Amino acid sequence: MKADAVVVITGASSGIGLECAREFFRQGCRIVMASRSLKELEGIQHELDPEGKRILVIQTDVTKEEECKELIQKAVGKFGRIDVLINNAGITMRALFNDVDIDVLKQLMDVNFWGMVYCTKYALPYLLESKGSIVGMSSVAGYKGLPTRSGYAATKFAMEGFLETLRIENRRTGVHVLIARPGFVATNIRNKMMSANGTMQGVSHKDEAKSMSAAEVSREIFKAVKKRKSYMILSSTAILSFWLNKFFPALVDRLVFKHVFEEKDSPLKNYHTK
Repeated sequence: MKADAVVVITGASSGIGLECAREFFRQGCRIVMASRSLKELEGIQHELDPEGKRILVIQTDVTKEEECKELIQKAVGKFGRIDVLINNAGITMRALFNDVDIDVLKQLMDVNFWGMVYCTKYALPYLLESKGSIVGMSSVAGYKGLPTRSGYAATKFAMEGFLETLRIENRRTGVHVLIARPGFVATNIRNKMMSANGTMQGVSHKDEAKSMSAAEVSREIFKAVKKRKSYMILSSTAILSFWLNKFFPALVDRLVFKHVFEEKDSPLKNYHTK
């Protein structure tokens, strides 16, 4: 990766996306920050690059194909190339499939999967030119279904299948594909977690003190892109669950059930005590 690489980041106004923008900028890259929250993006640009020489902010709703296309076009118009695309925009949910509205699942797929597809589709011609990198922010839920997160897990399974296919298709083109699985991270995504009817739950159900920070994750993503790794799994728990699931999937089913059952106000508790 070039020292002045052009890096496009979706969901860049907070959490891992924001910290990736900070880290890649610190490393000398030129950054294109995309999010629906333009005011927040402008505040970050003013903090890091008030003259706008190395940071471009673009208001983008990744569920809209045309806006994803414009994001890529404006990035190339400003900097002339794209070297890294970080598909970070995402939302999550917490509800039993028995209770959840189908529209919630569609919304998850529109943001987490289709948003990634749209941005990747329009960025790929430029990444082929630069022999650049495509990054997909996946999760433990990308290889193990999580109870009460059916829609979220479905989007991450879909993302991983898509990106693995893209990696194989591009074995001889020089395009690099990284699937990043950070594990539990202290971000605001869980505070924006959707309930069964799509309303925001507004509270985290996990002990954030035991989670990795978004800044830690961003540093690992930078290193993984630089080394052109295919996969990145962070946290000992995520690594252990990945390997256990390969050989003892029934055991991991029980452990995952227990973990989610013991969450604060877990929907599983009432479901299994009726």
